[in-house]
Amino acid sequence: MSPDQIGFQTLLKKEVMRFWSVLGQTVTAPVITALLYLLVFAQAMQGRASAYEGVDYTQFLLPGLIMMAVIQNAFANTSSSLIQSKVMGNLVFLQMAPMFLLSSASLAVLGLIAGIVSQKFDHIAAFTNFFITPLSFLSGVFYSVHALPPFWYQASHLNPFFYMIDGFRYGFFGQADVPLLQSLLWSLGFFLVASTVCMWMLMTGYKLKK
Repeated sequence: MSPDQIGFQTLLKKEVMRFWSVLGQTVTAPVITALLYLLVFAQAMQGRASAYEGVDYTQFLLPGLIMMAVIQNAFANTSSSLIQSKVMGNLVFLQMAPMFLLSSASLAVLGLIAGIVSQKFDHIAAFTNFFITPLSFLSGVFYSVHALPPFWYQASHLNPFFYMIDGFRYGFFGQADVPLLQSLLWSLGFFLVASTVCMWMLMTGYKLKK
């Protein structure tokens, strides 16, 4: 087994064990939060808001809530893991060279970037509060962007989270606010840019090496 494979398996085992050791935080809490959003908004808006023809509001809301939970927790898990390693001084797992870290989701990569540039947990919280959460809520989870005023309609199309959620919603209903190809291209572009920045930080040791 090569050093790269050993390093990858070690990191994978460490992260899986960390994830399962705090199952209430990584799984239960996001599920309960999504169910609360579903309950509140479905009761408050059912019959008052419409999105697509033949799709009631509760059905419209469900895929958006699923993807919002994925987006927020993909970021939270990777960023908290990395900042924890920095605080505890065991970043050797990420500094084994030459080792590539591959991420299957843009927000996981973004979480790595946030963990790298942050020096303490407060920085992660600020990144979440001022970037991840606002973009999540302004991504069309609770509404169709066609119902927005012109300025906010145009602004929504600059939000990569909008394309992730809209493309996911297409898989449920076969219709969306923008063409599926556009969502795929935006999501792929965001992933490639974030991955390039992240790989540069890891390869150069940016804010990892003291």
